[in-house]
Amino acid sequence: MLPFIDLGAQRRRLGPLVDEAILRVVNHGQYIMGPEVGRLEDALSSFCGARHVITCGNGTDALAMVLMAKGVKPGDAILCPSFTFAATAEVVAWLGATPVFVDIHEDTFNMEPASLEAAIRTARELKLNAVGVIPVDLFGAAIDYDAILPICEREKLWVLCDTAQSFGGSYKGRKLGTFGLATTTSFFPAKPLGCYGDGGAIFTDDDDLAAILRSIRNHGQGIDKYDNVRIGMNGRLDTIQAAVLLEKLKIFEEEIVSRNDIAARYAEGLGDVAVVPVVQDGIVSTWAQYTIRVAPERRDALGPALRERGIPTAIYYPKPLHRQTAYRHYPCAGNGLPVSDKVSGEVISLPMHPYLDDEVQDRIIQAVRELLP
Repeated sequence: MLPFIDLGAQRRRLGPLVDEAILRVVNHGQYIMGPEVGRLEDALSSFCGARHVITCGNGTDALAMVLMAKGVKPGDAILCPSFTFAATAEVVAWLGATPVFVDIHEDTFNMEPASLEAAIRTARELKLNAVGVIPVDLFGAAIDYDAILPICEREKLWVLCDTAQSFGGSYKGRKLGTFGLATTTSFFPAKPLGCYGDGGAIFTDDDDLAAILRSIRNHGQGIDKYDNVRIGMNGRLDTIQAAVLLEKLKIFEEEIVSRNDIAARYAEGLGDVAVVPVVQDGIVSTWAQYTIRVAPERRDALGPALRERGIPTAIYYPKPLHRQTAYRHYPCAGNGLPVSDKVSGEVISLPMHPYLDDEVQDRIIQAVRELLP
């Protein structure tokens, strides 16, 4: 069976360097908030251009920390897409606030501006205090910031950009991590920039917000270590994970180029037998996933048939959040989310990683073509 995401290939390339980096941490023994954490935050800041980078334990904590810093509470509404991973809405519910689900563009899988406006109206009709929006750059490509941000500015909503799948990409020449109030990302191992466990980060240009986030990350600590000035969490990134990420960041740009080359070959090879993903002009995607769309009855047969040929697939996402047990009682924009419902029955993701060579990719393309006549 081919690997869906070949972390082993990257490991073979970076193994000795990562091993040495981990051993340095073991030798100096500063496993929590050691020097590599600060160096990683500086390197990430230089990479994307954000003034402040606050690393943390995972991408979910990153989202939650920003909501905590903004004082999100019961009665507040946060607008977020339904076609995404649960963490985006989960953190809203943690704090007793209400996620209001927004539909997506059929072509890009990202938040649709008209549906966002409808969701804002829905929140206000329900007497909720709409305070923020969490758009998600799904599968690696940025949302249409030129369309979404003016709506949020007009409606006085802050924007928390979820780049768990897209960090490293850009929008019209501007690196992701520099839009909105703040940006969060995940360093889960399968992400384009992943560590050897869990990890995450928050990016912001807001000095006051950054100071609050650093306090929240460490149990709400104030100047005095044992005077906690706010409710916080244990959200720190392990030093060993920071050491791993420092080495991976050095080759990240090169890997993004490879991902885009692979995506272009997929599009050329499959564009006439499936609906291939669309990336808007001016956007550089990190291609966290390569997701095609086929008719539901063909999708359901395609995955098992490819598996028989040693080719793994995945479905992101078979059920949008507004259809899931834990979230289906929360409100949706307007009268429903028809695009999210539609694409959840059509999507299937193919192997995607920077080390997918032409021969293996051609094998995948040929198999899909044979199974989708």
